[in-house]
Amino acid sequence: MNDIVLERPGVAPPSATSQPEQMMPIPAAEPIRTYPAASWAGIGIFLLLLFAGMAYAREFLMPVALAFLLALVFTPVRRFLDRRGIPSGLSAVLIVGGLLAIVVAGMLVLSGPVSDWIARAPSIFSDLQAKMHALRGVASTVAEVGNQVDNITKGPTGSPVPEVVVKQPGIAASLAWVAPLFLAQIVFVLVLLFFLLSSGDMIYEKIVHVLPTLTDKKRAIRIARDIEQKLSTYLFTITMINIGLGIAIGTVMWAIGMPNPLLFGVGVFALNYIPYAGPATGVALATIVGLISGDGLWMGALAGGSYILIATIEGHLITPYFVGRQLRLNTVVVFLSIALWAWMWSVVGMIVATPLLVAIRTFCEYIPPLEGVGAFLSARGDEQEEASAPNPT
Repeated sequence: MNDIVLERPGVAPPSATSQPEQMMPIPAAEPIRTYPAASWAGIGIFLLLLFAGMAYAREFLMPVALAFLLALVFTPVRRFLDRRGIPSGLSAVLIVGGLLAIVVAGMLVLSGPVSDWIARAPSIFSDLQAKMHALRGVASTVAEVGNQVDNITKGPTGSPVPEVVVKQPGIAASLAWVAPLFLAQIVFVLVLLFFLLSSGDMIYEKIVHVLPTLTDKKRAIRIARDIEQKLSTYLFTITMINIGLGIAIGTVMWAIGMPNPLLFGVGVFALNYIPYAGPATGVALATIVGLISGDGLWMGALAGGSYILIATIEGHLITPYFVGRQLRLNTVVVFLSIALWAWMWSVVGMIVATPLLVAIRTFCEYIPPLEGVGAFLSARGDEQEEASAPNPT
């Protein structure tokens, strides 16, 4: 058979009389070049699909995220009971039963004030207009604009234009529609929390079993332990601070004569989990309720000013002291994260935004290529301390 010779560009084919040892060596193929832009494009597409998927599956993922956060809060309690000889299953029953009792008691106690405010909702706007009647300049301007709009709508003949009114369902009907889904999600959160607490350290055991090398096992355990420790410390500390803040503001609202101070305290406790937006919402609600409840503008100013004073002391003195420097984050990133998660998961998204940033920052501290991301997420001045600290790996 005749030998088949493949010609390569720039390489002359060997002659028929040449010996094998005299053949010119074929140069090795050049390595395939990689382009970083393609990798960044793939990462961008993955992130877009990830966020779209999380927004689409919000009804399922929101209670799952809340259950994991609650598990991180109560894991130190479960381990404390484990060291006292109480099994993890019994500890989970005690913790979940206590939470269920608190939820039921809170619903029973707050059902009256909440129902009263829902019934008064249609008249709240008119009450606010009456309270703000003292601002005659603004009121007269609004009235003048309203008269002009009325004259335009009557047309040139003076005959009124037919008015179309679209009836919307009331607040009570909307709550009746949402309540079953809300209760179902609460039950789902408590059941999942029970399984997470009763399983003990099963997740760590699975991590050790799955990873191939001893180095990977040790690093994964360190990362998981550090994330759990920081998140549990952060969430438990914030919960205690929020309880104290709710008691303080509820007491002040009771002292100045505001209605339903218990409802205020519970609302402050829940809203303070949301940075920036939570305190701002609380101040606005306190001011509005003060304007409605008082005889003049002074009650609204007193309620809002008291809220601002106590929240400022908590935000600038108490929380930085107890939370610690290691959990401080870039304020711009925190604000953008809250806005993003609020768009995807509404109120629950705003609650999980900061704990998620804490977890991402802790994870980045153990991965050398991601140290820059961790430094970007940290607060001002913290990156110098992390650079001088020993590497956790």
